[in-house]
Amino acid sequence: MRYVETGDPEPAESPKPYVHPLRTLAGDVVTVYRPHDHRWHKGLQLTASHVSGQNFWGGGTYVHGQGYVQLDNNGTMRHDTLDVTADGLRGTLTWRTSYGEPWVAEERALTIAAVDPGNGSWELHWRSTLTGLREDPLAFGSPTTHGRPMAGYSGLFWRGPRDFTGGELIGPDDRGGEELMGQRADWVAFHGRHDEVDRESTLVFVPEQDCDWFVRTEWFAAVNPSWAFHREFPLARGESVSVGYRIVIATGAWDRERIGKYLRS
Repeated sequence: MRYVETGDPEPAESPKPYVHPLRTLAGDVVTVYRPHDHRWHKGLQLTASHVSGQNFWGGGTYVHGQGYVQLDNNGTMRHDTLDVTADGLRGTLTWRTSYGEPWVAEERALTIAAVDPGNGSWELHWRSTLTGLREDPLAFGSPTTHGRPMAGYSGLFWRGPRDFTGGELIGPDDRGGEELMGQRADWVAFHGRHDEVDRESTLVFVPEQDCDWFVRTEWFAAVNPSWAFHREFPLARGESVSVGYRIVIATGAWDRERIGKYLRS
């Protein structure tokens, strides 16, 4: 994988670090960068679509009764420190508003784990701790909390490659497909087929905390364990919230049984 520390300079895309390309052990790319339909979708990244009127996601902001409007409110996330370790990276970031005010301090760690060539899989563990810096409490929300049904995206977001469009979404308990939208689940997996090579890949997303899922397959491939799908959460000055995600990146078409067995092992 490649971690890009400095986000693209276009202010409307809410510059922030991202992971792209993310690859399987077979070398297949399972992310996309700046797709034509959403230029601010960049591989795998931590995002926030609505934070007290600021947009750390990118693009327009959903305004109830008006739809998406390009406002002067696109914030940035930039590293203050970044250290590469033997198994990943650690760093600190500051989230700044469109007018430069620091609102959030973040401690971030990405760790590579469970590399298993025989199984064709490896894991990426992402942990972030967010601490409020603004005098007044921050409110983390989403388009759904601001009036758009079933659009509660916010938090860690994966955008899959174009050839994964129409792929398979798998959840536990016999659930699957876009019926997972806005639902609670312990994990969600996405299985897709690659162009050019005769291979398939499966990604399994396992959040440490409870979440509601934003997922797409028909328009494009996307998975987001949203931290604010149906309701906002507050972050007061000096208070912290931690989130963690285990992402399994596997070669091949893993079904529900294999995923469950792997996660229990």
